[in-house]
Amino acid sequence: MSTVFVSCGEPSGDEHAAALVTALRGLAPDVAVEGVGGPKLAAAGAQLLARIEELTVIGFVEVARKIPAHLRLLRAIERRLARGDVKLIVLVDYPGFHLRVAAAAHRLGVPVFYYIAPQLWAWREGRVRQMARTVSRLAVILPFEEEFFRQRGVPATFVGHPLLDRPPLQGDRGTLKAALGLDPGRPLLGLFPGSRTQETARLWPIFRDAARQVLRSRPDVQCLVAATGGGDYPDAAGVRIVPGRAVECFAAADAALCKSGTTTLEAALALTPQVVAYRLNALSYRLARRLVKVPWIGLVNLVAGRLIAPEFVQADARPDRLAQAVLPLLDPASPERRSQLEGLAEVRRRLGGPGAAGRAAALARELLVA
Repeated sequence: MSTVFVSCGEPSGDEHAAALVTALRGLAPDVAVEGVGGPKLAAAGAQLLARIEELTVIGFVEVARKIPAHLRLLRAIERRLARGDVKLIVLVDYPGFHLRVAAAAHRLGVPVFYYIAPQLWAWREGRVRQMARTVSRLAVILPFEEEFFRQRGVPATFVGHPLLDRPPLQGDRGTLKAALGLDPGRPLLGLFPGSRTQETARLWPIFRDAARQVLRSRPDVQCLVAATGGGDYPDAAGVRIVPGRAVECFAAADAALCKSGTTTLEAALALTPQVVAYRLNALSYRLARRLVKVPWIGLVNLVAGRLIAPEFVQADARPDRLAQAVLPLLDPASPERRSQLEGLAEVRRRLGGPGAAGRAAALARELLVA
């Protein structure tokens, strides 16, 4: 029996790691899986060395506070790999920690499969040289990443985006609004301030106040927030709190306020016009401005290769500006909405088709039998 060690560092990675493990076990039923993860990876059959709940943080300053915990976990993983029976290590996203794990695994002679690439095209490109030395195979989920990494010596393959593996929802926007307990005949503004506690704390008050400004101009609009277990949504009068149904909320919304990152792609797949915003700890933002090289923060714009969704960052992420930008997107006849819908359709085409986890698992299995 071959042992595979799988590591992820946050809830989204836990979901993707679980899907990969499920697909890998379909290809290689005798594989034993151990690792670092959360409830979904455990449910997929992995025996967990450590859990992710204490690892997830955002920003340079916040990450610094977690360094001791990361170092302890790195040493524990090294001790496990040093026993010599792990035939492959699978690392899912979470680059700050996993690039160190990849280096340790390489030193110990364990092949490294990396799924969901570090965003080195955005910042810290110098780390690509480290990946070229330590990563045996890289599975990327954004279409422009394959060429970027291959040109720099990393054996990368585009497998499609795992969001496309989700089963499609049935029904039009009106039907989905009704399923959420909303009026199917009225426009709906969705608020998506993120799943992490820090994100929600910074973005929820801004999104909430922007929604209230929208309501002053358009009293017919309904508003909801896609709530998560890690979020707190104080003073939510006028906004419906909908926990645990984010995919339905994206599909039901006529327009959205979205945090940057994967959230923007979730809205794009639902063909939901959006405004993108983000805020960081002030010191983390000052450091990021010096390091980040990409022209936009929203993945939807990066995949499109142009600005299709308005972006507001840090001090520019103000309720009045967000409300002003999202109001035209709630108007079915507005040129802003029509233009963005065309861009979102192109983004959806570029993300490929369903089956990302299965294609990634097939690449991982090649390393197991090599």
